[in-house]
Amino acid sequence: MQAKRILIINGNPKPASFSQALAERYAQAAEQAGHSVQIIHLRDLQFLLSLEQGYQGKQALEPDLLRLQQAILAAEHLVWAYPVWWGSVPALLKGALDRILLPGFAFKYHPGKAIPEKLLKGRTARLLVCMDTPPWYFKWFQGAPAHRMMRQTVLEFCGIKPVRISEFGPVLQSSQARRETWLEQAAKLGAAAG
Repeated sequence: MQAKRILIINGNPKPASFSQALAERYAQAAEQAGHSVQIIHLRDLQFLLSLEQGYQGKQALEPDLLRLQQAILAAEHLVWAYPVWWGSVPALLKGALDRILLPGFAFKYHPGKAIPEKLLKGRTARLLVCMDTPPWYFKWFQGAPAHRMMRQTVLEFCGIKPVRISEFGPVLQSSQARRETWLEQAAKLGAAAG
């Protein structure tokens, strides 16, 4: 297997979260398998969450966001670790996506064309998603809105695919043995850079 450049982004704002544990176990196994790994915890970055003028105004990117953009460009495989909160991603992750996936970086509209050019083609992604809702309930009764958002309307919109999703839940009241099984699943994914 050819070594890959992997960027892992932990979008959980809480220190010592299970999202972080999954991200770190994935990273450890990927490094042991010979892959080049960088892990970024969004909570450690300094940036304004809001895209204050939408796409109509120019909002300078903070140094941490410029470095995050460069890390995305350098990566072949992106791993996003985060919890589902209220059917979506945490505000920290949503704010980072709003700020970095800008026209000219992630996509580009051309005159006369309704669908933009996808500027982040050539990259794949894995989502490590924690939830307290049972995954079957999230899918069949809630429609998996966070998955659809991240896969279709964010990452694939920018050209990143395939986007594969691994669900871990319900995390709330899960046993240590169950969590260790999930961490082993993350390690297997990391070793395979999948």
